[in-house]
Amino acid sequence: MKSTNRTRRAQDRYPLSANPLLKATAIVEDNRIKIESSGPLAYLPFIKAAARMMDGQIPALAGDTLHLSTWIPPVPSRAFDRLVRSYLKSSLRIRTPDQVTISITEECPNRCAHCALPDTGHHLRLEPELVGDIIGQVLDLGTTLVIFDGGEPTTYKELPELVGAVDDRAISAIFTSGAGFTAELARRLKASGLYAVNVSLDSPVAEEHDSMRGRCGAFHDAVEAAKNALEAGLLVDLYVVLRRDNVSQMEDFHRLARTLGAHELTFFEVVPVGRWEGKTGIILSEEDKIYLDRFQKSAPAPRVFSVPSALDKFGCFAGRNWMHITPSGEVYPCACLPRVVGNVMDEPIKNIWSRMARLPYGGCKKCPLRRK
Repeated sequence: MKSTNRTRRAQDRYPLSANPLLKATAIVEDNRIKIESSGPLAYLPFIKAAARMMDGQIPALAGDTLHLSTWIPPVPSRAFDRLVRSYLKSSLRIRTPDQVTISITEECPNRCAHCALPDTGHHLRLEPELVGDIIGQVLDLGTTLVIFDGGEPTTYKELPELVGAVDDRAISAIFTSGAGFTAELARRLKASGLYAVNVSLDSPVAEEHDSMRGRCGAFHDAVEAAKNALEAGLLVDLYVVLRRDNVSQMEDFHRLARTLGAHELTFFEVVPVGRWEGKTGIILSEEDKIYLDRFQKSAPAPRVFSVPSALDKFGCFAGRNWMHITPSGEVYPCACLPRVVGNVMDEPIKNIWSRMARLPYGGCKKCPLRRK
């Protein structure tokens, strides 16, 4: 898989849905996506919002297969067909945990100032057999993206086997700081079926990033991880949590992503949880969000994905399309919303997911932890 988009013809067409009630096609022309849709279901709010979100955007990669984003299954694929069905059900208020994050371990060589999951000191981890069972359960619930997180997931020696447990009903990805993400591990993960690697960055300046991570060499590890993943043929996303003090560096982050050959640059807005609980002064201002929105719309390749923009269009996904599982087995509506709804060691995940429907978060336009 090459790290840059390529154009085979002046215009490429990719069928997204052939359902008589919803016919949709993605057209890639001049490295931009145009969505054409028809049928009665095309007018459902969630479907219209999904089409608007992709229309005019740059694809992560376009060739024989269309990769709309590192966060979305490729077209065509069984996983993408399942996601389309999930979108249709969502328009009818039927919930599906499209994205499930599994924090498989607390172990991490970094000491990040902003860590949302600080080490308890007990070195917690989910055992491989349990993770395999979790994967099976969430796939049965309709999940189309399984993300392995931590701590630092590269410290988990059985990681390739866990990736291999995700069948073609979904894609898999990992969140990594880059520590331990060697060229050999990248090749093993690719062979196991890994789809994408999210490399997290706090600053495009090495010294600033290392300071945030509490470890010298953290920036070097992140850059090398991106290179190793690309060399192995994996999709690469640089994942940036925007704060009030780094929002002015968006262009520098994008320049770094382009230089490395990354397929996507994701911007997420900081949530005051974990070690930064209560620090509301770091939250983006409305002017910052306007700047982000304008930058996303005007930036050239690689693709820029703004999570705040997606939340503005769809509302909060916590407990509605997202679910997070901690190294102790606790289940949250979202990795940034530490509200325990149940524990995978005590009951089936489908029961926990069902209870999440009672939570007041799903669909609200602002993160519950940013309302202060």
